[in-house]
Amino acid sequence: MARDLDADLKTLRTILDYAEKRDFENAAALAERTLASGFEHPLLLNVLATRSEQQGNFEHSLRLLERAVAISPTDIGARNALSLCLQRLDRPAEALAHIDHLLKLQPNMAPAHANKGNALIALGLLGRARQSHLRALEYDPGNFVATAALASIATQRGEHDEARRWAEQALSAAPGYPDAVMSLAAAELAAGETAKAEALLQRVIVDTRASRTDKARAAGLLGDVADAAGRYTEAFDLYAACNEALRGVYGRFAGGNMLGYVRELTAALERIDASVWSARPDLDLAAGVSEARGHVFLMGFPRSGTTLLEVALDGHPQIASAEELELLTEGVLRYMREPLNLEPLVNAGEHELAGLRQAYWQRVRSAGIDTAGKVFIDKHPLNTQKLPLITRLFPQAKILFAVRDPRDVVLSCFRRRFKMNHAMYELLTLPGAARYYDAVMRLAAVIRPVIGNPWRTVRYETVVAQFAGEMRGICEFIGVPWVNDLENFAQRVQAREHATPSTAQLSRGLVNTATNHWRHYEAQIAPLLPVLEPWIERFEYTR
Repeated sequence: MARDLDADLKTLRTILDYAEKRDFENAAALAERTLASGFEHPLLLNVLATRSEQQGNFEHSLRLLERAVAISPTDIGARNALSLCLQRLDRPAEALAHIDHLLKLQPNMAPAHANKGNALIALGLLGRARQSHLRALEYDPGNFVATAALASIATQRGEHDEARRWAEQALSAAPGYPDAVMSLAAAELAAGETAKAEALLQRVIVDTRASRTDKARAAGLLGDVADAAGRYTEAFDLYAACNEALRGVYGRFAGGNMLGYVRELTAALERIDASVWSARPDLDLAAGVSEARGHVFLMGFPRSGTTLLEVALDGHPQIASAEELELLTEGVLRYMREPLNLEPLVNAGEHELAGLRQAYWQRVRSAGIDTAGKVFIDKHPLNTQKLPLITRLFPQAKILFAVRDPRDVVLSCFRRRFKMNHAMYELLTLPGAARYYDAVMRLAAVIRPVIGNPWRTVRYETVVAQFAGEMRGICEFIGVPWVNDLENFAQRVQAREHATPSTAQLSRGLVNTATNHWRHYEAQIAPLLPVLEPWIERFEYTR
């Protein structure tokens, strides 16, 4: 039987009116009845998706919105809602694809530019994110989501005066907006105003508008406030509360068991005849697929000083570097997936390996990195886990291995907030961070003696205390002359596309406040010593 189009349009107008008045209960009830009657429309699915999100069922919301976009690809509201849902599910790359489609349909849509900026922030692309948020403000100067995000970007870069300006602008339009409040609190903390920072963060903790993630971040920042004020027991409890909340938010990563993966990888490595790793075939540096004149892998473990080294070296005119990009994806997928068996990697023919080298350098080019005539530095702390693959693909590449007092490493991993993935999930408890550190160092200890790659261990504490002398040695190792500009990294770090938990700290230049910080938390570190002591001794740190 044919539908009454006038009646259906009237129903849609009624549902839209309910939604605009934020009466989602009646809007959803009517949408559900209308769908049941056989009338399918993007608005109906969008309204029901909103109700599902309010109930915390984001997966169901996603399915409804994907259906809405499938039946009406040009529906602005449905595609925008889908992109937002994907971001809430921590799938920013997929969200970005929908936002770009949306902006083709409506290029001057300010909320879409702001959403694009937030997706880019989640992907770690701060420079591009900043441009998207500035574009949103061109179309809508009062967009407080964009101004709050610009404050957050400035905070991550250590530009606290700029962050304060953006945060205050956002809060004038949306008083109490959690993200802006936290940027303002970070600016107060950077200025030494711990009492003001604490008062601001306490507001977020009790604000009903703040999400679980917002409140977790606020607890972590409160930990930084207490740490700065010398209240270390309180600080530790706040860090623990922050991380416990994040364990709940990111529970989907709990099954990844990165610790088990690294232990299994080490066992698989030990089953291989050690002599095969030191074989050094007469290969051109990049098998004809790169114009780089040198290749260095900078690795270690998170919070061991890799960012400091990479930022400093990136100031050299003869060096090009990558900021924690996943460049070995094809090789990992082919040879390092579970259940782990390294025999196929050991026995791989040159033709097969050459294809993987080509895929690696193609990823470098796709990232916009010009390596022509330069030494290329691939910086990723956890490339340590990929050493079996690295030494097979690039037996001539040099290894810079960053170390720092294991107690400071593990404590710093516990205190800092990382972009979440299976590896970073391991760092949300202090014992978990210690066990994961131990596993990664054991892997490095097993493979280092049997590979032919030139290797230099770099101590974070030495770099901080004797920067020029240590960096001269590093430059000599990687094959570039010393230049005086390397120490001026504080001016460069704020303009970089990516940010890590180290970025804001490095914007202040060389500081030694992170050295021996573990002594303030000695009671909490003590139970970890049986795990960490082998590395404290191996790397020659004192008790």
